[in-house]
Amino acid sequence: MSVPGRICVFCGSNAGAHPAYRQAAQTVGRLLCRRGIELVYGGGHVGLMGVLADACLSEGGRVIGVIPQALADKEKAHGGLTQLRIVKSMHERKFLMAELSDAFLALPGGYGTWEEFFEMLTWSQLAIQRKACAVLNVNGYYDPLLEMADRALSEGFLRGDHRGLLLADVDPERLLDRLSAHEA
Repeated sequence: MSVPGRICVFCGSNAGAHPAYRQAAQTVGRLLCRRGIELVYGGGHVGLMGVLADACLSEGGRVIGVIPQALADKEKAHGGLTQLRIVKSMHERKFLMAELSDAFLALPGGYGTWEEFFEMLTWSQLAIQRKACAVLNVNGYYDPLLEMADRALSEGFLRGDHRGLLLADVDPERLLDRLSAHEA
């Protein structure tokens, strides 16, 4: 099994309504460090993003943040990262995150999390890249998304091989194993 050198994690700039979301972000951050995988993420210190980065850093892990200047100016940038890359735009952010990462993982989040994750998933579907994309389904958060993907398949909007590009699991260790096993 090949181990990705870096995994990009998309997640909320808010912590969410349930403690399980925060716990999942902490678990993922620690697991990445323990597995020797560098974390690439949005560079913020707030919400699940901050929890994730702090958990990885507290275990001695390496964390690369990528944040647009406008967000950094609003004092949302994390000050204690291994590396903080400040870019001009959200488009540049996504491109750099894709370049730096071997796989993508979404934790619970809102529009920004979904948009960034779906762009990476679409790039894999279009063969712009061949990188694994997964969601950690904490508290059933992504159940509606997975149902929609299944519906798109049954209604003829997704091919079976494209539906298979969206990996999902409730267990973070098992999901990281699946990301590692993905053929790039």
